[in-house]
Amino acid sequence: MKNVYMDNYDVIVIGAGHAGCEAALASARMGNRTLIFSINLEAIAMMPCNPSIGGTGKGHLVREIDALGGEMGINVDKTFIQSRMLNTAKGPAVHSLRAQADKTQYHLEMKKTLETQENLDIIQGEVVDIIVENNKVEGVITRTNTRYSAKAVIIATGTYLHGKIFIGDGNFSSGPNGLAASEIFPENMLKHGMKFRRFKTGTPARALASTFNYSKMVKQEGDEKIVPFSFMNDYLEKDQIDCWLTYTNEKTHKVIRDNFHKSALFGGEIEGIGPRYCPSIEDKVNRFADKKRHQLFVEPEGLNTEEMYIQGMSSSMPENVQRDFYHTIEGLENIKITRPAYAIEYDCIDPLELKPTLEYMGITGLYCAGQFNGSSGYEEAAAQGLIAGINASLEINGKEPFVLDRSEAYIGVLIDDLVTKGTNEPYRIMTSRAEYRLVLRQDNADERLTPKGYEIGLVSKDRYNKFLTKQETVKTEMKRLEKTMIKAEHAERYLEKRGSHGLKGSASLYDLLKRPEVDYESMEEIDIKRPDLSSHEIDCVEVNIKYEGYIRKQIQQVAKFKRMENKKLSEDLDYNSIEGLRLEAAQKLNRIKPMSIGQASRISGVSPADINVLLVYLEKMRRSE
Repeated sequence: MKNVYMDNYDVIVIGAGHAGCEAALASARMGNRTLIFSINLEAIAMMPCNPSIGGTGKGHLVREIDALGGEMGINVDKTFIQSRMLNTAKGPAVHSLRAQADKTQYHLEMKKTLETQENLDIIQGEVVDIIVENNKVEGVITRTNTRYSAKAVIIATGTYLHGKIFIGDGNFSSGPNGLAASEIFPENMLKHGMKFRRFKTGTPARALASTFNYSKMVKQEGDEKIVPFSFMNDYLEKDQIDCWLTYTNEKTHKVIRDNFHKSALFGGEIEGIGPRYCPSIEDKVNRFADKKRHQLFVEPEGLNTEEMYIQGMSSSMPENVQRDFYHTIEGLENIKITRPAYAIEYDCIDPLELKPTLEYMGITGLYCAGQFNGSSGYEEAAAQGLIAGINASLEINGKEPFVLDRSEAYIGVLIDDLVTKGTNEPYRIMTSRAEYRLVLRQDNADERLTPKGYEIGLVSKDRYNKFLTKQETVKTEMKRLEKTMIKAEHAERYLEKRGSHGLKGSASLYDLLKRPEVDYESMEEIDIKRPDLSSHEIDCVEVNIKYEGYIRKQIQQVAKFKRMENKKLSEDLDYNSIEGLRLEAAQKLNRIKPMSIGQASRISGVSPADINVLLVYLEKMRRSE
């Protein structure tokens, strides 16, 4: 049986979480025979933590996944129960869509999508090892000693590797949500030369909806006008479910402080490093001792369950302490907890061991994605899974790799941060991490990425034609607004209603729309010949006109950035041989193997003087050739 293979595939994906689903779908849709493994098929696209998709920065990722031909946006549009656009008081660069999903329906819809996808097979089974020959991956071995061959393998194991749950002084081996941990696979990966780190994350308690007192909490309703995640959907209509806002108080904090010694976090049992931007409630109370309260949201887990998720209250306290501090909160005085909060610790790799394609440096054809790479969040995982699936497919078909840079997408920022800078905690995307936020907006993700998705074979012809039609519509409408002049008296009367002044003479609709008090919809009273545009098209028209000067300026900044990114560095370059480089810089450059001068400049420990040395070296090489 040792050398007998059950079946042969082009690509095998280990793990069917958000990263694994996108990786497998991308590979299959690009024409490769693909197999995805899940320890349990009920874990496909599971949401072990927050039952939501999107949010600040994360919403950008979902739109980009969708624009490239991924599935997350389409799936959440089918299964959401509440939708809200965040940060609307600020500029469009930081607007972020967030939707509460029915977590069971989200799982079922994604499972069905995998099951019906051409070129894709699904197997419930545990992979315990990969097959490597001559430093190249050749397949996988399951726990039943069944072998499957593959030209490429993608590891998307999430938080399962040596997973350990902590509740008070109790801890036990487990993956998320009570599923089995993977114990054999990480041990075998060590034998292949992988080095692991220990990270930690956590999740709050769930409680029965009927036991909350909603009269003491603040209702959080969904948006009246629902904005879809997927560019394939122009409009969505659905009855939405309310969420609720409440706060901790001094009584809550006293219960927590009095029991610090019972927390696994402070007791020394937890070795892993947790996310700074999503700390447990005991960590918040400890670190922000001056804060008298912390907000938390009560969110439904789905339409066919009574369970409510208490966002902002993850903890590793004992169950009786959890009950006591939850009961001090307004609206939660009598809740019945169905699932206690817990912390989970797991193995992951240092993403500095990865290429920008997400291929592992030590083994050809082995790709890595999601929380296995040291990131946190469903959206970050899905984005990496999509890119890993694309690049595995391209490599086995002898095509150029697909790498998005920091000026092209939040996905580019996410991956570049991981593989160039590394991370010492579970990495979370934020709008502040992107230097070119104004050109990386949610509304133009299709403009930036759909042509790329079409070129690599993920975006269908029908979808691409829909995109081209939208682009032409936006372009035509902007020209019409520029040419349509409004008489001074009509324009002044309209502007006065909007609280705007200072108009001299007649003006074009284009110039009127540039004013902060004016929006496209309100101009209907002076623009009687307007076409019928979708919400996506209106957003594009409005943002492009209002922020025209700022966008032009940022495009110039991007051009400078591109010049550095286009100065390519060979993967085989030995930096120790380059005279003038500092020892630290040479060591870092040899480890990370940057693809360009731009990437090299972002490596910690590489100074501007080192970059000048590299530029001189490249110029010498160019002249000698």
